[in-house]
Amino acid sequence: MSDTTHAEERVVDEAPTLSQLEEEGEVAADYIEEFLDICDFDGDLDIDARNGRAYVGVTATDNSSLRVLAKTDVVNALQELTRLAVQSKTGAFSRLILDIGGSREARQQELTELVERAIEQIEAGAQSAALPPMSSYERKLVHDVVSERGFVSESEGEGRDRHTVITRS
Repeated sequence: MSDTTHAEERVVDEAPTLSQLEEEGEVAADYIEEFLDICDFDGDLDIDARNGRAYVGVTATDNSSLRVLAKTDVVNALQELTRLAVQSKTGAFSRLILDIGGSREARQQELTELVERAIEQIEAGAQSAALPPMSSYERKLVHDVVSERGFVSESEGEGRDRHTVITRS
């Protein structure tokens, strides 16, 4: 019997199957659970698969213990470490999304407010509005909100400077 997992057999351009996403979620949850134990934080883990990504959420009855981990930069860093742990274990690139203490929902609200302010600038006469650099996942969320509002957006720049520019449709 081979030690190769389903994820290792995945072709790069091929979307992961539900079972591969579930495997990613399980590996990620094990990694996060060990991390929480080291930090002596309590948390409940939820694993989900949607939109071609594995999602791992961490919640606690006393969110104060997760507050330090729920900051955007901390969540992003821990998400990258978790993705690396998943990749190391499965041999496949991971696009896993990590949510700690509702941080993703809070960030979604911040991004929506950012888009609203940018659209107000355009409605007041500006040709376009550029948002600050953000991750590809956050830019995707922004593109969705912009589209819902009937405006157009595209990503510009390279690497850490990649950002979204909003214009009229």
